Amino acid sequence: MADLEQGSPTFAMLCCAFGAELAVKESMIADGWRLAFSRPGFVTGKHDAAPEPPTGTFIRTSSRSIGQCRSENGQEQIKSLIELLKSSPLASRPFDQIHVWPKDRAPIGRFDFEPGPDEVTKLVADEVFAAIKGNHLRCDSPNRIAEADERVLDVVLVEPSHWFIGTHTATTWPTRWPGAVQPISPAYEPVSRAYYKAAEAITWSGFDLQAGDLAVEIGSAPGGACGRLLELGLRVLGVDPAEMDPRIAEHPKYQHYKARAGDLPRRVFRGAKWLLVDSNVTPDKTLVTVGNLVTHQQTSFQGLLLTMKLGDYTHADRIPKWERTIRGWGAKNIQVRQLARNRCEVCFAVTM
Repeated sequence: MADLEQGSPTFAMLCCAFGAELAVKESMIADGWRLAFSRPGFVTGKHDAAPEPPTGTFIRTSSRSIGQCRSENGQEQIKSLIELLKSSPLASRPFDQIHVWPKDRAPIGRFDFEPGPDEVTKLVADEVFAAIKGNHLRCDSPNRIAEADERVLDVVLVEPSHWFIGTHTATTWPTRWPGAVQPISPAYEPVSRAYYKAAEAITWSGFDLQAGDLAVEIGSAPGGACGRLLELGLRVLGVDPAEMDPRIAEHPKYQHYKARAGDLPRRVFRGAKWLLVDSNVTPDKTLVTVGNLVTHQQTSFQGLLLTMKLGDYTHADRIPKWERTIRGWGAKNIQVRQLARNRCEVCFAVTM
């Protein structure tokens, strides 16, 4: 806020999952924003006052917009960027970090697409960094994880020849990651992409999972999320009628119940602190199963990470109903976010 004149309008640029734009736009309009340029996975808007840029369930990244650069010539692009930085009050002092990433080019999972910096983006990031380091940047390389409260220069590649430039302050974990996609290097090849979903959910939630804790995963096969829990040193109880990958099934800290959670006696879950659920069933069925578990006198879960399948973004209006159901279990705190690795689904982080 110190970089802006009081009363001047705010321009915001937001990234989201490909297909989630309507949900993002509806939340922006409700908060008094006027919509501007948008593309699948990318939305901009203007506010006559100077509030913080919007945040919400489906907003992956949120930045104050500085402007845009558009040219087929890469050097001309960089010259335009430098001119923007020289003229903008938002760039009156050097940034602590620079994050460069592309907007999503397809729905997550289609043609094996996953969000985050790609090879083209990495080349652009290196070129931009080399051109503006020193005068406009304090960091020693691009796309580093930002420290809390650092100012980040954002470069979003809407197209390789069309960049939007903005800035945000790193606060939560997603705002510290380039493009809000968690950089992670698995200790071994993950069993499935659920490994990355679990890793992001655990970090974003703020849950204090400790080695030796007992965690339950419902819908555990083939074992991607279990792999992350085991990597963190937890004991894991997996519940799924399907078979587990041998790397998980044979792990000394893993126990498999080849059944449905509702068919197991509640004493099976005694002593478990954490519950993860990512099953291919409707959210209403998920909530019935989980509600019966967490409200039972023999269980004492401290935190829940629940993946709720939307099926279609038009079903986003059901989220408040699901939240009310969860509050009825005695939940102390609920966070809801479409994680970077979520497909058409959202994650509920629930503190009990």
